[in-house]
Amino acid sequence: MRKKLDDRTVRALKAPVAGRQEVWDRLLPGFGLRVTSKDARSWFVMYRVGFGASRMQRRYRIGDAKVMTLAEARAAARQALGQVARGIDPADERVAVHGVQTDPSSFAAAAAAYLTRHVKKNTRASTYREVKRIFDVDLIPIWGARTLASITRRDVDALLGGIVDRGAEVGANRVLAWLRAFFNWAVDHEYLAASPVRRMKPVTRERSRDRALSDDEIRWFWTGTGELGWPFGFLFRMLLVTAQRRDEISGMTWSELDLERRVWSIPRERSKNDRANNVALSQLALEIIAELPKVHPVLVFTTNGKQPVSGFSRAKVRLDALMNRIRRDQLGGAAGEAQIQGWTLHDLRRTAATGMAGFATGPHIVDKVLNHVSGVIRGVAAVYNRHGYETERAAALEAWAAYIASLIRPAPAGSNIVPLLRAGG
Repeated sequence: MRKKLDDRTVRALKAPVAGRQEVWDRLLPGFGLRVTSKDARSWFVMYRVGFGASRMQRRYRIGDAKVMTLAEARAAARQALGQVARGIDPADERVAVHGVQTDPSSFAAAAAAYLTRHVKKNTRASTYREVKRIFDVDLIPIWGARTLASITRRDVDALLGGIVDRGAEVGANRVLAWLRAFFNWAVDHEYLAASPVRRMKPVTRERSRDRALSDDEIRWFWTGTGELGWPFGFLFRMLLVTAQRRDEISGMTWSELDLERRVWSIPRERSKNDRANNVALSQLALEIIAELPKVHPVLVFTTNGKQPVSGFSRAKVRLDALMNRIRRDQLGGAAGEAQIQGWTLHDLRRTAATGMAGFATGPHIVDKVLNHVSGVIRGVAAVYNRHGYETERAAALEAWAAYIASLIRPAPAGSNIVPLLRAGG
């Protein structure tokens, strides 16, 4: 089909019932729009390269028609055809798109379309932030300039191996899961013929964890985080004291903190489950906050003033080394002995939940502290029970903080202060 392409024609074009449909532009020969039955829309340009018997026709995908305007695509097509006239194959060159020197067939371009068109529209804000972080930190710096079709299974394996080498096996599983979703999306939208991660197995087998830090480990943790210092030492302590999620704490802003009311208000757009959460600040939490340097007017935990801190895996490795050294110093043993069994940052949240439960805190209160959507109160009860249990939550967190304080600041000899005991303690 050949038409004079304009914005109205493009908007009115319907997806075919099956297969694909191509509409060629009457104004610019070789330029067109392809629409599939799944309503994937892409701009393309056809041209011939080579001479004599080696001359061949090539199709060059310019970009996603739901992201790139007709004017931008036509300009990019003219530039590509101009390269052909000069004997340059645009498939082998970078083409200027949106005013930035980038290849529309690159991994970075496809990732940007995926994040904008799919992830941002179909997932929670917290999920979108996490997926974007994975792409920005682990994927685009390595593959951004490469064409999507050039990325092989071996490339993926090497990338995941690097993540494992930095001590983040479960993190490698998460990266693989989102890569699988991304490549499947790319295949559906004709960025790619086949996914390089098809039938690729997770890096490590994940099991439901029940790890919680012991009292001694809490003591070594607290001393170790003190030596770790800014910013992760403070951040990790807040994980243990408040029982909130890592990304919620790392993204904390000064405006969310009401120190007079002793409340940290996490807005729904920053919460993993898309529900706002008011976290009571215990005395110990207030002490941690009072020690925080104000390095940025908005973000609490940042080192560059542009985004929250990252690099948790590396910081955790340093903390493990500090905790093991502190344990050896206290208990004795050679450098290769007295190793603390593996634990994750998420185990700090479980440790806090276990600790609060040990003070006979009701499971529904612990669920409220953790801001769980599916907890003890569910079904019809969840619909009708809208009580926030603010007083009970504050009491649970204060009791937990007091218990931590009793571990890290033991009462002096001869004191008549009786340490708070957990159930079974």
